[in-house]
Amino acid sequence: MLARLSGRTVLIVGDVMLDHFVIGRVERISPEAPVPVVQFDHEEYRLGGAANVAHNVVALGGRVEMVGLVGDDQDAGRLRADLEKRSIGAAGLVTDPGRCTTRKLRVVTTRNQQVARIDYESERDVTGAVESRVLERLLDLAERADAILVSDYLKGLVSRRVAETAVSAGRRRGIAVLVDPKVPHIDYYAGATVITPNHHEAEAVTHLRVRTDEEARAAARRFRERAGCDSVLITRGEQGMSLLGPDGHAELPAEAREVSDVTGAGDTVIATMTLAIAAGASLLDAARLANQAAGIVVGKFGPATVTVEELKQ
Repeated sequence: MLARLSGRTVLIVGDVMLDHFVIGRVERISPEAPVPVVQFDHEEYRLGGAANVAHNVVALGGRVEMVGLVGDDQDAGRLRADLEKRSIGAAGLVTDPGRCTTRKLRVVTTRNQQVARIDYESERDVTGAVESRVLERLLDLAERADAILVSDYLKGLVSRRVAETAVSAGRRRGIAVLVDPKVPHIDYYAGATVITPNHHEAEAVTHLRVRTDEEARAAARRFRERAGCDSVLITRGEQGMSLLGPDGHAELPAEAREVSDVTGAGDTVIATMTLAIAAGASLLDAARLANQAAGIVVGKFGPATVTVEELKQ
């Protein structure tokens, strides 16, 4: 299965963003307010949101075309350059002069402790001529995809029309459509092949507790009915994952040996699962591979990726 991942094309439709880290040392508390004083050491930028999902697919040998929104600003140029550097197709990025490129600025200590976060973003749904350009590029790029992945971060790209168009394009072509959801948009994803809520999102949608395996199975059944999808994968952190597919339930225990940072773990899960399904894996085998990948990535700091070699080991 790992050998078949190479060269498969995934169309990712979602909220692209930059993760900006300002890193420094903390040795004292400010005399002006009870906050730490961070002495600047260095800064770095990483692909975030749907762009981090794309980075994960490419790291496993897949090909990616992105459909997303950026502003007419310096961050958009930085994001496009980083996508190009990593051979991620950016032809589907649409510029909206009325919004900024999403950037999450984190102030972090040299010991990887987060001090503060500042979000530069616009959360309003895309509309009008900009939405029409998004739909046009989505439909064009879907014709060459082996699977479609919707990465919804509630930053404006995934409107009802965009989500429904992505699902219908996949259905028309007979390819899988996987969705990393957000609760307010649950009605947008009807007809998707797989939806991957975390346990908090599953609880919010179903109004059921998700603590035990039995509760997770009950929530997965209700989530599938509510969302109108084929299958559900509930990610449960240190308790692993619960999969509900056409053949029934499966529980996958967590694979993490050391947890450093869970940021972006959901991106790794859906990226790995989508690429595996695009390569012909069964739903259960794709979920098992995604579970292994998540166990590796949480041992790394910030939004990170997993390689095929790491999965083999």
